[in-house]
Amino acid sequence: MPGSQARCRTRDRNNVLNRPEFLSLNQPPRREQMAGEGRAGGGPRRAAFRQQSQDSEGSSATDGGAKEASRWPEQDCMQLNPSFRGIAINSLLAIDISLSKRLGMCVRPHGPGAPLRSMVTLLALSGHALPWLCGTLICLWRSNTLAGQEVLVNLLLALILDLMTVAGMQKLVKRRGPWDLPPGFLDYIAMDIYSFPAAHASRAVMVSKFLLNHLVLAVPLRILLYLWAFLVGVSRVLLGKHHLSDVGCGFALGFLHFNLMESVWLDSATCQTLISIGTMRWTLLI
Repeated sequence: MPGSQARCRTRDRNNVLNRPEFLSLNQPPRREQMAGEGRAGGGPRRAAFRQQSQDSEGSSATDGGAKEASRWPEQDCMQLNPSFRGIAINSLLAIDISLSKRLGMCVRPHGPGAPLRSMVTLLALSGHALPWLCGTLICLWRSNTLAGQEVLVNLLLALILDLMTVAGMQKLVKRRGPWDLPPGFLDYIAMDIYSFPAAHASRAVMVSKFLLNHLVLAVPLRILLYLWAFLVGVSRVLLGKHHLSDVGCGFALGFLHFNLMESVWLDSATCQTLISIGTMRWTLLI
């Protein structure tokens, strides 16, 4: 036993790591010592503290996410894994908005389309509901033939149908124009407040089809009537009031209104009854 102890002491002396400059290599780091002491002494307390801090961080993150989601509108939130249909619709809407803004050359008085602004405004005014309603009523009041009164009464009903249908759809969709311009006084009168569908385009197509079907016109006049309906829709895009998709849907809606009025066409006797009721009310008021 004494010999073995002497041998161990000799080995310790001859070991290089036992020198003073290498003693730090044989000792564990202080962090590990403190961690070991913590595990031995205050381990359960630290584990409980860590669990509480993690729970508080998770609850605060959840509350913050809920507040952010409630603060931002739904259309500004990013949708994960969108479908192909959603991507296609969003892409088409983005193209529609971009092209409509680029075509709005007559929006500003000093824009690139300033020289054409007055003519484009007059062209858009020709498709407004107020001139057509007033003109139809004046022609009906001055008409003396049964055939003319029949056509004018059906035209008046078609204008009222178009006005109410477009106003209801605009109120339901509530889509703003590409430049988000405030509606004017005449727009409030015709209930043409929102962008989708385009009321001027719908009215222009319906009136042009109605006149082409019930009036005998020469070929140049028929071409001019088609061109007028198309330019009325384009003028609303140039003025920044509607998107291209709004005008396209307005054209389709006007064609549907024309077909609907042709299917429920009122005959001459019914038209005379309506005229007599209307004139009787006016005579009672007078």
